[in-house]
Amino acid sequence: MVKESNSKNSRCQDCLDKSCATEKLGNEELDLITNNRYRSEIKRKTNILNSGSPNSHIIYLRSGLVKEYLIKPDNKEQIIQIILPHSYLGLTSLFGDNINHYSYSALTDLKVCYIDIDVFTAMVKSNGTFAFEILTSVGRESLSSFHRFIAQSNKKTYGRIADMLLYFSRVVFQYKISDTSKPS
Repeated sequence: MVKESNSKNSRCQDCLDKSCATEKLGNEELDLITNNRYRSEIKRKTNILNSGSPNSHIIYLRSGLVKEYLIKPDNKEQIIQIILPHSYLGLTSLFGDNINHYSYSALTDLKVCYIDIDVFTAMVKSNGTFAFEILTSVGRESLSSFHRFIAQSNKKTYGRIADMLLYFSRVVFQYKISDTSKPS
């Protein structure tokens, strides 16, 4: 299910899958992350994090698609969003109460990095440009989800289905098209 690797030959400085925020870090900061993270390959349909669990790591999604969801009181899933590569999972816990509030499941095979939460927090505190990029990402995702849920609550069934199809066409299918056009 999960294949782990923490080869020191794979330094964060040399990674081709860096986030916009990580691009703002210096070599010493990237070395610190390299020494306090591990890389994993996760098979599709694997549960990555459960809501209610404590967070010890921030997960950086290098490749693949992840479903972020909640379990409602009637035990049905409420999908919050589909998360694309070059995104972080667990940021709401970093800025909240250190308890994971969402569940995450792999929709495709994934490549991720688990970054120690204390090291990640230190980067946010010490590097304002990195922190700004992280907060921009959190704000953008929150606003997008908020607006999508407000729009959904004002629509009937056919409108909700149409919105869902539009969301998937913009997010998931666009990712698949751009992913297959990359050279191997």
